Amino acid sequence: MKIQLIRHATLIISVNNKRILVDPMLSQVGSLAPIENVPNQNFNPLVELPISIDKITNCDAILVTHTHRDHFDDAAVKLLSKSIPIFCQPEDEAKLQSYGFCYVHPINDIYVWNNISFNRTKGKHGHGAIAVAMAPVSGFVISYPNEPILYVAGDTVWCKEVEASIEKFKPEVIICNCGGAQFSYGEPITMTTDDIHELSNRYANIKIIAVHMDAWNHCRLSREMLKHYINYNNIKNEILIPEDGEEIALD
Repeated sequence: MKIQLIRHATLIISVNNKRILVDPMLSQVGSLAPIENVPNQNFNPLVELPISIDKITNCDAILVTHTHRDHFDDAAVKLLSKSIPIFCQPEDEAKLQSYGFCYVHPINDIYVWNNISFNRTKGKHGHGAIAVAMAPVSGFVISYPNEPILYVAGDTVWCKEVEASIEKFKPEVIICNCGGAQFSYGEPITMTTDDIHELSNRYANIKIIAVHMDAWNHCRLSREMLKHYINYNNIKNEILIPEDGEEIALD
């Protein structure tokens, strides 16, 4: 199994000789209006794609955790083949079908494709009323025989739903959407340094891959800030913070 960070939450997961494109946000740098009510008002995305569009769209399936525009944008609708199978939470089925995708598979609990299992999990995209307004969002546990169990947590903060998913599926690797995304009001809506610290304290043997940073204007936690926090607090877990385009091979 290999994981390549493309940009933000966009990933390519390679398993069983299949390439699964996760949360495709494929717009050109600076082509989308910034999210309002945040200090950084630069246009999105903040950085270029690290590899060519052709290499990204050359995939066997698409996994969409939710359809907020920093996870599934108009460029993805335009550029991706409508005949590629696409897996999603049930609430997004009609929207994805309306874009012309022919093989949309909503996952209530579990879906198996090419002997790869996708178990849907729950999360909270923030705290309190903001989490309610931002819902629904999902994560997915991906497993294949003789490969590490991978938990793509999606846009969530540390919460009882994430803890329950870890206890149930026993993942060996968790991809966490960090960035400490936050509006000018309320609490963060994606994982912060405190969330990563809590996760690492509770599950010392889980490998953490931190993504969802340095690419969208509402994310306030950078890679460098997270690296500094890990070193300053002497966190012993294996926490990987890939650069855009970097590929990680899972043992």
